[in-house]
Amino acid sequence: MKHLFIIPIALLMLSMTACTTSPTGRSQFLLVSPEQAISASKEAYLHTIKPLDDKGKVDNDPAVTRRVKLITGRLISQAIKQYPHTRNWGWSIKVIDDPEVVNAWCMAGGKMAIYTGLLNKVKPTDDELAQVLGHEIAHALANHTAEKMSVSMASQIGIVALSVAVSDTDYGAAALTGAALAATMAIELPNSRTAEREADQMGIELAAKAGYNPNAAATLWEKMAKAGGANPPEFLSTHPSPGNRQSTLRRLAPQMMPYYRQKIIRPVYPL
Repeated sequence: MKHLFIIPIALLMLSMTACTTSPTGRSQFLLVSPEQAISASKEAYLHTIKPLDDKGKVDNDPAVTRRVKLITGRLISQAIKQYPHTRNWGWSIKVIDDPEVVNAWCMAGGKMAIYTGLLNKVKPTDDELAQVLGHEIAHALANHTAEKMSVSMASQIGIVALSVAVSDTDYGAAALTGAALAATMAIELPNSRTAEREADQMGIELAAKAGYNPNAAATLWEKMAKAGGANPPEFLSTHPSPGNRQSTLRRLAPQMMPYYRQKIIRPVYPL
């Protein structure tokens, strides 16, 4: 009989402990903590990258890798300046050789990747590439991986709790087993429009502070929309584009120009 109380009590405890605030002040409901998301993402990142590395599809072109790491390093330096706790994230980025995939992502904890398809089909300038990477970094800074993992795992809570009720299965072990899978799914699932707006706002500021022209944010999305022709690129499937995105970014750009025009040294985080 005692097991009948497990489900409502578990859900009540989760609801009481899952509220937090994003860097922009937005209320977030997280069933998965940022720390749990980072831990799961480390495992998911290895599972994603290792098979590609074994096939020789990672960091093949030294010039391209240098370019990507330089831009990313400048962005990360600014991210760490604003959010000092991220200094210990173990940031990294890989260039994946896949000419058909127009995509980039950043998992929780700063594990990043960009595909050659984005570089070759979109042909971003350095300023535009900084907008892509800054946007991805912003997703990590704002704990969007943890949010998407929470959505994915929330649907399993009732099933797991029921399993606890009928067979004394350890909920913690069951949740841990699915964590790496949920972290992998988090980079494949579409972001919410709220998350996209937040990443746009944070990303354009990050890029400007790193010394990249904020006006490139709008031109990037124009190029992105054209890149797939009749078939939208994969990036747009996980980063849905609200109709007013470009106009919003154009309005934000003048506010970011003072950061961009600062006559300061822009440090580069070593990758």
